[in-house]
Amino acid sequence: YDAVKAVGMELCPALGIAIPVGKDSMSMKTVWQEHGQRKSVTAPLSLIISAFARVQDVRNTLTPQLRTNKGDTDLILIDLGKGQDRLGGSCLAQVYKQLGHHPADLDDPQLLKAFFDTIQLLNNKQMLLAYHDRSDGGLLVTLCEMAFAGHCGIDLHLDNLNDDHLAALFSEELGAVIQVRHSDTDDVLAYLHDAGLGHSAHVIGSLNEDDAIRCYYNKQPVYELSRVELQRLWWETTYRMQALRDNAECAKQEYDSLLDARDPGLHASLSFDVQLDVAAPYINRGVRPRLAILREQGVNGHVEMAAAFDRAGFECMDVHMSDILNNHIELATFKGLVACGGFSYGDVLGAGGGWANSILFNSQASDEFAAFFQREDTFGLGVCNGCQMMSQLRELIPGAQHWPRFERNLSEQFEARQSLVEVLDSPSILLAGMQGSLIPIVVAHGEGRAQFSNAQTQQDAQQANLVAMRYVDHDGKATETYPFNPNGSPAGITGLTTSDGRFTIMMPHPERVFRTVTNSWHPEEWDEDGAWMRLFRNARVWVG
Repeated sequence: YDAVKAVGMELCPALGIAIPVGKDSMSMKTVWQEHGQRKSVTAPLSLIISAFARVQDVRNTLTPQLRTNKGDTDLILIDLGKGQDRLGGSCLAQVYKQLGHHPADLDDPQLLKAFFDTIQLLNNKQMLLAYHDRSDGGLLVTLCEMAFAGHCGIDLHLDNLNDDHLAALFSEELGAVIQVRHSDTDDVLAYLHDAGLGHSAHVIGSLNEDDAIRCYYNKQPVYELSRVELQRLWWETTYRMQALRDNAECAKQEYDSLLDARDPGLHASLSFDVQLDVAAPYINRGVRPRLAILREQGVNGHVEMAAAFDRAGFECMDVHMSDILNNHIELATFKGLVACGGFSYGDVLGAGGGWANSILFNSQASDEFAAFFQREDTFGLGVCNGCQMMSQLRELIPGAQHWPRFERNLSEQFEARQSLVEVLDSPSILLAGMQGSLIPIVVAHGEGRAQFSNAQTQQDAQQANLVAMRYVDHDGKATETYPFNPNGSPAGITGLTTSDGRFTIMMPHPERVFRTVTNSWHPEEWDEDGAWMRLFRNARVWVG
């Protein structure tokens, strides 16, 4: 009752916001044993509230990643708790099996509102390099997580904070840490002062070059540990759970990867101009070749696939397998065919198996697909579930006899992450001019491990340059190490093509990152088009 009253009748009106929907949790009875007695409460022990808001321009999104390429920078703590540093209910208290008496609280809604408005203002002025709130773990955890993301060290000065260092470092009062250029620090502090946040803002530190987290008080070090050691401590709980739940060897490989202090992280190295639209001369002719965006029950990647090919100059048509099986649509009318990602038939018959069988075991459909594949003026792409499906149609596709099947990931988990791949020299018409590039790309699959019929088939495919794409580590070397190789495919193989290059299959999702803004990370110099837009434009160039 007190929580509902405080939020619904006090905080929301003060902030001018509303809670549009709620759930009656009075029926959620909690029961437990304590000192041999059965106890219960007719309400949950905790309340979780999820908030949402419209983002006007996703390009201005801030992340906790500390920037090491912006010259001298400062870290500023904005403390909405006004130095109270209450520890009740904090992670620190729970570590010592305590609850405490006074939890962090929102005492001044107008201060929070001023804080939000000022952060938006500073962000719009492009004065913020990184941002992270401190309400989950406290200031030290906040700074560590920012350092982990940036792979750098921090010098933290506690002089202007609470004399109780534990309280200053671990209280979970409202507030945030921002990184700004040293040349902007005075201006940022002035904006905060004008918003009534002057007494809440403290310059608390800067980056260092020896990859360590250090805390100073009166210029004397009070705590110091390497960033790698702290990141291993931070990751250990996850590692222990992962080792029990998933493939233990994969879990260890990921945990051990933290030992590499010189890991450069995700990066991009392109052999082509990301801004060059090679399809522009063909689009300007006003002709839009017809492309079949093929899907089956459970496929969900068709809309973004159509968006990418539409941008490249194709006329995209949504083609469901039932359209083909019922003779409503003929593949003969299309120049290209794209099998999209998702979970056809819920992957009950193995990833892509049910989809492939609906073609192979239907003579009319089988003949129609075979005829399409054999035409010399057609091309095709299979991504994720579509890749798994097309790999099982290899008997119908000329020059695809070396294609593997795709089996369950070695990690034993569905992998959804951003991975680094290398585009290899191959005849693939979709990857023309991209050879040698290292490009981040989205993966999202549970069965992506390439399984060749035998070792000789894999060797033949590699020697014939029919492997089009492979996973690499952050040093650009082909890898089977998790998580750089998310599924355990041999030699990192994740994309293949036919001998004439007209048909290409791959497990990663280029259609999800053809726009720069849809990449969870990308180089700053990329403009509107992401690197993978080149793949779709290559298709338009090939059609002519």
